[in-house]
Amino acid sequence: MNNRKFLLAALVAVLLIVLYFVFLRKGETNFNQVTTHVKRGAFSSLIFSSGQLESEKSESIEIPEKLKDRNLRIYELTITHMVEEGTVVDSGDYVATLDHKAVEEQIKLAQDEMEKTLSEYEDSKIDSNLNLSNQRDVIVNARLDLAEKKIIMEESVYESPSIQKKASMDLDKAARKLDQEQKAYLLKRQQEVNRVDRKYISYRQILERLGELQKLFNSLEITAPKAGIVTYFKFPWGEIIKTGSKVGPYNSVIATIPEMSNLISRTYINEIDISKVKVGQKVTLGIDAFPEKQLSGQVISVANIGQAMPNSDAKVFEVKIKIYGKDKDLKPAMTTSNAIEAGIFADTIMVASDAIFENDSLRFVYRGAKNPVKQIVWLGDENENNVLIKKGLKEGDVVWLTEPENVEEMKIVGSDIFYEIKKEKENVRLQAEKEREEMLLKKPEPIPAAGAGIPQKMTQMK
Repeated sequence: MNNRKFLLAALVAVLLIVLYFVFLRKGETNFNQVTTHVKRGAFSSLIFSSGQLESEKSESIEIPEKLKDRNLRIYELTITHMVEEGTVVDSGDYVATLDHKAVEEQIKLAQDEMEKTLSEYEDSKIDSNLNLSNQRDVIVNARLDLAEKKIIMEESVYESPSIQKKASMDLDKAARKLDQEQKAYLLKRQQEVNRVDRKYISYRQILERLGELQKLFNSLEITAPKAGIVTYFKFPWGEIIKTGSKVGPYNSVIATIPEMSNLISRTYINEIDISKVKVGQKVTLGIDAFPEKQLSGQVISVANIGQAMPNSDAKVFEVKIKIYGKDKDLKPAMTTSNAIEAGIFADTIMVASDAIFENDSLRFVYRGAKNPVKQIVWLGDENENNVLIKKGLKEGDVVWLTEPENVEEMKIVGSDIFYEIKKEKENVRLQAEKEREEMLLKKPEPIPAAGAGIPQKMTQMK
């Protein structure tokens, strides 16, 4: 009996507590959840971004030096195998292998070309000997003809003057022909020598190229230049050099070995916020792999030129953040969460970010506890919790964190603020256009043409 009474009393107590929270504290709990107050105080403007750890200084693992030789006619090779990223290597350890088959094909083509050129070289020597032999026969015949004409000339002294004249002319003609054939032989000989030399030079070039291809073939296994952790090379647009990627003289880096004592976080800031980021600003960094870790850093570099994001018209700017201190758990390519301190305001008005609502053209809050209205606001910087209020609210105003009922029928106030914002944007646009026009009007000074500034007398003397 006593146990029954005890259980009954306990059930009644629990029921009373539930009824109290459901009915008596219902209004208070909901009110605290959906509204907040505009407050005044210190405000830190933060810009958030996701970055990636990398070394500020690193040793590049590059393609063989022979592959950069244009005479080899190999402009890219495929990486057929590569160690996993993060592999710890010592100096001289294996890192990657480049495509041997591509080089073997070039070696085979060079061998075929060398054999063909060698055959042409040998043929050119035979042809040259034959051509020069024929030319020498022509000279011998010309000499015999000249001797014959001399005999005829000597015997013509007993003939008439006309026959003597003809014999003299034939002798002169034979002498000129011999002289011409001798000169032609010298030119022909030089021509044949040059032709044979060209064939030999071609043969030597192909032979040397074949030797360089053999050296390249023997150096297609890439090794580490120093001890460290292998990190795959990443292009600014996100592409990674890995197994299957192509490398060549124009993208010669295969991987890197970072110095873990000098880490930075490389991040990209959108064009809307980049004007707030300056070199020297402090940064708080979190490591996604170690949520409990928090690091400090500083902005050391801000890009002057933006980059287009893939599949988007938006532009982003590269920002480098130097990380202070050392941590043995940190590894290259780890993802960081960066909070850049873009500005600190000692005394300003702010409101919770969740209280800001917007449509296509307006940003507003629901102001008022009992009869809320749509209040247009002019916003400033923001951080992870709050946003600055330039105009539209004052300290102590009550604003809603969720949409109240009947928002379609709600009155909109602050249209003058909307027109001020619109006018400000137009002024900024006009100022930007004015600066652009001024830059276009500033033409560079013309470069003096060759000979400009030379006195006229000196020109006339030339």
